[in-house]
Amino acid sequence: MAGADPGARIGELLDRLGREAGPQARETADELVRSVVEFYGEGLARTVRLLRAAPAGSDPLAVLTADELVGDLLILHDLHPEDTMTRVGRALDKVRPYLGSHAGDVDVAGLDTEAPEGPTLRLRLRGSCDGCPSSTQTVRWTIEEAVARLAPEIASIEVEGVAEAPAAGGQPLLQILPHPPADAPGAPPPPAGGEPPHWHTLATPALPARDHATRVADVEGNALLLVRLPGNLYAYRDRCPGCGADLRTAPLDGEFLSCAECAARFDVRHAGRGEHTHLEPLPLLEEEGAVRVALPELLGAGP
Repeated sequence: MAGADPGARIGELLDRLGREAGPQARETADELVRSVVEFYGEGLARTVRLLRAAPAGSDPLAVLTADELVGDLLILHDLHPEDTMTRVGRALDKVRPYLGSHAGDVDVAGLDTEAPEGPTLRLRLRGSCDGCPSSTQTVRWTIEEAVARLAPEIASIEVEGVAEAPAAGGQPLLQILPHPPADAPGAPPPPAGGEPPHWHTLATPALPARDHATRVADVEGNALLLVRLPGNLYAYRDRCPGCGADLRTAPLDGEFLSCAECAARFDVRHAGRGEHTHLEPLPLLEEEGAVRVALPELLGAGP
């Protein structure tokens, strides 16, 4: 109703919910309203800070869309200057260097905006993960994370061409379930049946300082082997799949890492491929000067 006080209307609805559904439902609704207000309040605060700090002559929309939270609010209200496919293209450009070592490349096969579960993005991989389940998993999580951050309105993703065991009766598809990044404001709990990976930002001192160098970083008690080659940074579990030894002292010969204990060699550039075994790759994204790596549950598994 024109001229009505939105705050008063929200209060009336909360009181009605309390009367009809009970005090526990009212408490949950109060918490929900507080969370929504905090979310929009942070968005408004960032908008003010960004515009005040913007260089003279800069495009205000470009300044605002560069911020993830403010950009999400613009998408939510259909105010973002870039359409969905433009943002999907930018997301895939971010992960292409990483996918080149695992799956080759990725093409957009289409966007179904009428799908019952919501907008469904269809992608096609060129190349393969060389039959490695863990490499397939890193491709899944890396694509999901990149698209979720730049095009959160995408409800699900189907990727053709992933090297997985075919399902009975049809061509296998990599199904990526919808969920915003775990650190996004208001992100829902993970779906039942499996925890999503947890993404962490790595500080500069934890990274290899130069090309053809390695460094082991500890993240939540997990040892990650980071290898910097020209043009890319790679992350693997710090464990030789052959003998179980750590790889922190493994010599790096060009693009090949050799276990100091059993002398097994692994192709760092191509998903950690070895002659008989395979390193355990981890999803990694380099964007805007920051390095983010995911820790899936498989890190807790033994050799």
